Amino acid sequence: MAMTKFSLNYILLSTFLFTNCNNTAVLKVSSSSPKNVIFLISDGAGLSQISSAYYFKDSSVHYSRFKHIGLIQTHSSDSDITDSAACGTAFATGKKTYNGAIGVLDDFTRVENLVEIASANGVKSGIVSTSSITHATPASFYAHVVSRNQENEIAKQLSESDVDFFAGGGIDFFIQGAERQNLFHILGSKGFTLNTKELDAFKTIKNKNKLAYLLADKSMPKMLDGRGDFLKNATLLGIEFLNQKDQPFFMMSEGSQVDWGGHANDAEYLISELIDFDETIGAVLDFAEKDGETLVIVTSDHETGGFTLSGKKYTDVNGNIHNDYRTIDPSFSTGGHSATLIPVFAYGPGSEEFKGIYDNTDIFYKILKITNWKN
Repeated sequence: MAMTKFSLNYILLSTFLFTNCNNTAVLKVSSSSPKNVIFLISDGAGLSQISSAYYFKDSSVHYSRFKHIGLIQTHSSDSDITDSAACGTAFATGKKTYNGAIGVLDDFTRVENLVEIASANGVKSGIVSTSSITHATPASFYAHVVSRNQENEIAKQLSESDVDFFAGGGIDFFIQGAERQNLFHILGSKGFTLNTKELDAFKTIKNKNKLAYLLADKSMPKMLDGRGDFLKNATLLGIEFLNQKDQPFFMMSEGSQVDWGGHANDAEYLISELIDFDETIGAVLDFAEKDGETLVIVTSDHETGGFTLSGKKYTDVNGNIHNDYRTIDPSFSTGGHSATLIPVFAYGPGSEEFKGIYDNTDIFYKILKITNWKN
């Protein structure tokens, strides 16, 4: 039967309306504003580190659950290759600075960070790290010092900060010298309940004002030395604590020791830390999927070690060296950082903003844009 002009127009109109309805729905999702933001940072993890999970993890890899993926450039203001302090500051403030700086610009001017901005707008905040809580990346979200090595001063600033929950190592930086009892006193005066032994069950702390967990003298142990599920459990405890009374929250959680495995050129150390971080990603995504109002951002500050998933070398009967492509033998090209682009993964309301290639400082502005925490 021949198609009439009316039938053709009807089909075209229906197709137009259906397409535009779908486009409208997509636009609503991309422009929606998340109530909460969880920012997961695997220090020192480039694409090869992430790829290692696909070859060495015995269970499913949670990185595969992301649909919106981008890349960031990571150079600092004074170097093509950044350190954790400069990149942490870029994430937390949207500003470039020199390697070693925490929350200050090249001229040592203090610059406002995400926790300060969020807190001023009624947003709760939490920081978790498998290093000392005063280390470069976590410090960038609450402190302002000219050198990342000023960890006693960083500890003091954390004690006086707007952070509502933190967990990591670093007891030594709170109790040294003449300040031995003073920082614990400051924590108490600021409403923190301090635990230096273990993470609490949520039911025992849900009515507390603020929570501080300092569970190691300096950094937390390696996964290879029995740290267990600290990163996942501390992150989830923080989320549960901050997510009470329908208040919005910001959480930064760092898998610090992927970086240290890279510096040591120790593939087993690196991969065990990356797999632990992936398990934390999975737990956070489970929460975000149920919650529906939480943006999850996963990235790293830089790559460490020039890590490569190369084929295992072997020598044939004639003395020639070959690569066996059936067996992966992780290798390194440096004991320091590299300048490679770093992947960014995003899930939840506003996650489309994180596609493309952009500077590490843009993450700060993208978060503020989609949350409206700072008009």
